[in-house]
Amino acid sequence: MARHLVTSALPYINGIKHLGNMVGSMLPADVYSRYLRLRGHDVLYICATDEHGTPAELAAKAAGTSVAEFCAQAHDAQKAVYDGFELAFDHFGRSSSHQNVEITQHFARKLWENGFIEERAISQVYSPVDGRFLPDRYVEGTCPHCGYDKARGDQCENCTRVLDPTDLLEPRSAISGSTELEIRETKHLFLLQSRLQHEVEAWVARHEADWPQLSSSIARKWLTEGLHDRAITRDLDWGVPVPADTWPELAAEGKVFYVWFDAPIEYIGATKEWADAAPDGETRDWKSWWYEADDTVRYTQFMAKDNVPFHTVMFPATELGVREPWKKVDVVKGFNWLTYYGGKFSTSQKRGIFTDAALETLPADYWRYFLIANAPESDDSSFTWEHFAATVNKDLADTLGNFVNRVLSFSRKRFGDEVPAGATAGEAEARLGEEIARLLTEYEEHMDTLQYRKAAAALRALWSAGNSYLEEKAPWLEIKTNPDGAALTLRTAMNLIHLYAIVSEPLIPTSAAAMRGAFALEADTATWVTPEEAKSLTTIQPGTPFTVPPVLFAKITDEDLESYRERFGGSDA
Repeated sequence: MARHLVTSALPYINGIKHLGNMVGSMLPADVYSRYLRLRGHDVLYICATDEHGTPAELAAKAAGTSVAEFCAQAHDAQKAVYDGFELAFDHFGRSSSHQNVEITQHFARKLWENGFIEERAISQVYSPVDGRFLPDRYVEGTCPHCGYDKARGDQCENCTRVLDPTDLLEPRSAISGSTELEIRETKHLFLLQSRLQHEVEAWVARHEADWPQLSSSIARKWLTEGLHDRAITRDLDWGVPVPADTWPELAAEGKVFYVWFDAPIEYIGATKEWADAAPDGETRDWKSWWYEADDTVRYTQFMAKDNVPFHTVMFPATELGVREPWKKVDVVKGFNWLTYYGGKFSTSQKRGIFTDAALETLPADYWRYFLIANAPESDDSSFTWEHFAATVNKDLADTLGNFVNRVLSFSRKRFGDEVPAGATAGEAEARLGEEIARLLTEYEEHMDTLQYRKAAAALRALWSAGNSYLEEKAPWLEIKTNPDGAALTLRTAMNLIHLYAIVSEPLIPTSAAAMRGAFALEADTATWVTPEEAKSLTTIQPGTPFTVPPVLFAKITDEDLESYRERFGGSDA
């Protein structure tokens, strides 16, 4: 079987993420990783918190703590939420780790040796009151385009226009609030992406056929506009230090690498963290996943569209420039935005549903299924409570949950706590097997090609096939005249429940475990069901003890909806 490396865009450290962040990177990566593992592949799913940059320092200042302490606490808080969502990372690391420091500095030295980094003097905002140069986000002021008075030096959040600190009207320091700012000259390191333009173009051309159109079009847009040399250092107290053995003057000034440079390298750093964290007696080879691995590893990245340029153009340029055989991505799965009643989710403005609040409201499987079934793939998709409730009630409660409950409850009532034997499978069971095999093949195809909405639709169709079979056979009527026939129907339906438990696990792992655990099998080691195996539906044998699990999915009532809208806002959000 193949080796699959899976990464999702690193969630930034400043606060709990909203549902848009979840569906745009980590959740689809988890679903894909779970699917691959079930199919028997060797999978490594890596993620981490992105902990450097100005926002981390500002968030720590607002919290009244050191940046290191703030990041450690925020990392643990985010990890607890992701555990609640059942995200099965092999490792969830931190970009502030010493492993990432070492590898980032190694990359920088190699780029310097190969002529792709140079020192340049630039003009930058300096605050005499603070005694330091101010990076973009440390400068606040009034946007010259829309008049928003809390615009940052890199971008106005109100009108989204990209800015330079010198564009702001009435600029002030975000640290002290001082308006006594100066423009001074300072030196920084620049990555000469312009010299790598043709190599990146050739690399994209070799790989973009495997990418969704969203990812390839964004990459092409950036390449058409031309790659520009970009500063990769900043004047901050928190970050990967510029190594003194290569740039002693800049190191003495306290320069650190810019977050966009070191964050993608953390995919490699976090893999080394995973290897270094191996328990006694276990050896993990991190380098085989990343170094000279083009022919042995398939690498898939997941991210929202704003991160696509960094992973299709800028990080590949970095990897190409070091002139070492580091693994580059094979597939970049980009996502559009999930909106909240048509408006943007916003971490800074606390608009929308955040992942911790989601878990306080309903179990993770409700959210996992809805988000994947409505993933913003070809275009943006909108979250509304009405749509969410309709999806949960129809697909999860009625189609799947009701099927499981009525099959097991009716069989226990009429035949006891063991799977009944009954008659030999007949024409209806043969038709069902063919239909299940066809739908399972369709489901596999969509999962293999990362088409999540289509995959969820195929899974829903698998669940519906069981209901159609049950309605056709009507065991509640059949038992009156043909008890053996009713027993066959129920035994077949129980085999469907077991099959559903296996193939539904990538989307709804907790509920899948409950379905699988309903049957007291001596050794339930099934990882996947092939379409050919699905035709027979004979895994659960007569005499197997079973229990009726608690209700898998409770319906969302009108009263529930009213309370959710009151708490989170509705159409006027």
